[in-house]
Amino acid sequence: MIRTLLMEELRLLTFRPVSAAVHEHRKAFLLFGLVFTWLAGIGRYWDNPRAELWQSIGLGSVLYVFVMAFLLWIIIYPLKPQRWSYQNVLLFVTLTAPPALLYAIPVERFMPLKQAAEVNAWFLGIVAAWRVTLFYLFLHRTAGLKWGIVVVASLLPLALIIITLNALNLEHVVFDVMGGIRREDKSANDAAYGVVFLLSLLSVFASPVLLIAYVFCVYRAHCDTPAKTA
Repeated sequence: MIRTLLMEELRLLTFRPVSAAVHEHRKAFLLFGLVFTWLAGIGRYWDNPRAELWQSIGLGSVLYVFVMAFLLWIIIYPLKPQRWSYQNVLLFVTLTAPPALLYAIPVERFMPLKQAAEVNAWFLGIVAAWRVTLFYLFLHRTAGLKWGIVVVASLLPLALIIITLNALNLEHVVFDVMGGIRREDKSANDAAYGVVFLLSLLSVFASPVLLIAYVFCVYRAHCDTPAKTA
């Protein structure tokens, strides 16, 4: 069973279709994904002195995947995807957790703070791009959505999530609007938060366009649905 878990996880993370074993052993794979989600949560905040207790013990990451899975499920549902259920979305989200273990690498322990911040920002970009690509493929392969719809269906929730993460400031970056981040408040997470902040600005401008495109895709999905005959 452990071999099956590892092999299917490797297939998923290398952008290959997974086998029926993932659904046949759904509970085992969900537990596997939740464990990695928990470990990634601990790794992300274990060396962050500003992290709160619920973040340090990985609870925040576990709760986050349940909320994010629900958000993705309810946004994509009106597009009439195939095999679309909250359980399937939650399973997928948890299985994309292992790449986030990059955050657990304590780069600030063996390089200057400024350099460590840049490396953490790169880690953030790599993990985000990796997961977004996996989500694209999930929407196309599992949900059966066309590529044009996949772009809208993935970018809209992504924009909403980025805006929310920026507002929550889960990295607890301390900054002054006029003076920026003070020297004594700087940390290795500042650059990563800066990337999120920049992406949130882009998301604010892109959201209206994405929302219009999303409404159009929903309309087309319902128009293309064959009418039921009496």
